[in-house]
Amino acid sequence: MRDSQPLWTRRMSGIVQLRLPLPFALKWVNAYLLRGEEGWTVVDPGLRTEESEAAWEIVMDELGIGWSDIGRIVLTHYHPDHYGLAGWLQSRTGAEVYLSETAALYAHRLWGEGETFSASLAGAFRAHGLPETLSGGVLAHLESVKRQVLPHPARTRIIRAGDKLSFGGAEWEAVGGEGHAPGHLAFYDRDRRMMLCGDQVLPDITPNIGWMPDGDPDPLGSYLSSLARMAAIEVDTAFPGHREPFAEYGRRVAELRDHHARRLARMAELAEELAIRSADTSDAGDARAVAATVDAASAGAASMDQASVGAASMDQASAGAASMEASVRMNAAGSAGRFQSFAMCETLFGERVLGNPHNLRFAMAETIAHLERMALSGMLIRETEPASAGGQVYYRPTEG
Repeated sequence: MRDSQPLWTRRMSGIVQLRLPLPFALKWVNAYLLRGEEGWTVVDPGLRTEESEAAWEIVMDELGIGWSDIGRIVLTHYHPDHYGLAGWLQSRTGAEVYLSETAALYAHRLWGEGETFSASLAGAFRAHGLPETLSGGVLAHLESVKRQVLPHPARTRIIRAGDKLSFGGAEWEAVGGEGHAPGHLAFYDRDRRMMLCGDQVLPDITPNIGWMPDGDPDPLGSYLSSLARMAAIEVDTAFPGHREPFAEYGRRVAELRDHHARRLARMAELAEELAIRSADTSDAGDARAVAATVDAASAGAASMDQASVGAASMDQASAGAASMEASVRMNAAGSAGRFQSFAMCETLFGERVLGNPHNLRFAMAETIAHLERMALSGMLIRETEPASAGGQVYYRPTEG
């Protein structure tokens, strides 16, 4: 499950990296154990599954750590693969859980009792063109995640960007970062030039940019701004939430910024192609609809002729047919040259995401985040239909 990697590795300065299993493509998530005067601190305990619980039992036994030896649980963000075991671990250790206020709010908004977020996200995806047949799978997937984060921690302490925490024999400064998860915090040891990155900066893979309804309207813009700030931090060794610890942190930050610049450029090209395809499809539909309208109107006029209706009525019938034809053409022109997020998502990521609700959810969020950045920067025009007409969201390339 971990691609033959060991369950744990002792890294520099005594930091222990745990590779906890995940039931999806990432294979594992990193948790970290750091020993200090306060006892052991756990950073990001992982997703709550039977496999992860068993992995923790093995690690504790092999390292000779008792549950009561853990004095603190620190979270970088609220995503289930990092947050999920926080309450479970707290119930065994009695340790307080440290996280940002925003992370705590979102954990309960997404996974709390009586939450409405799952239905809201599925509805927002449908407004962006996701078919009903696929949105049901996304909704069911979101519902299934709840059992992987419960129980929520009963006792928490709020930390904010800029706060300093002492654990693992060092002082760590909380570094705020947005775009991947609201309220994300990394932790920086200035003396040893080490950073616990969470998912803000990852090697080999790019963090998902998480658009959601009633959240940050421009998560990609926020992420790029965060990277610009984080680029100024001098880091010799970075400990990420996924994959292996790495050096050359500055180069990786630059690569992530370049990745999104390339994706935006590629999506601008695809937007033109999707708009042309939409216009061609609309023109074909327009011709069929107009033909059907004229045929229907002609049939009505012929019927009126057979009934020996006066010439004035015949003129009104002809005028009605012309009006109907103009209306059909106007409606077709309104839908031509624009596209929805799902069409872009399917073009970008291919059909491989359609059969996997987990991957589809992240692909849709990533796609919308980029399209919204393009709309806000003037690369696209965002068009939202009235709620009475379905509230569908479209994008159209800007002229010129």
